[in-house]
Amino acid sequence: MKKKMTKRRTKEAIKAELPPISLFVRNKREELGYTQEELAFRSGLSVRFLKEFERGKRTVRLDKVNELLHFLGATLEVKTRE
Repeated sequence: MKKKMTKRRTKEAIKAELPPISLFVRNKREELGYTQEELAFRSGLSVRFLKEFERGKRTVRLDKVNELLHFLGATLEVKTRE
């Protein structure tokens, strides 16, 4: 059986597909020089949550997102459309 060849995507292509909030967290973490494990430990969140969040997986745990943003010195703002 032949293996199906898949095109490997570049880091830039992957990052371009991420939700802005996931990209913000990833960039801020890298700017601070933390690994995912370090940021998870320091912020009190699980490594699994952080990894999934940075990959853009949707989450219903807004409280965890808020905790993470608070640790990074950011806030989440909700705007209504008029």
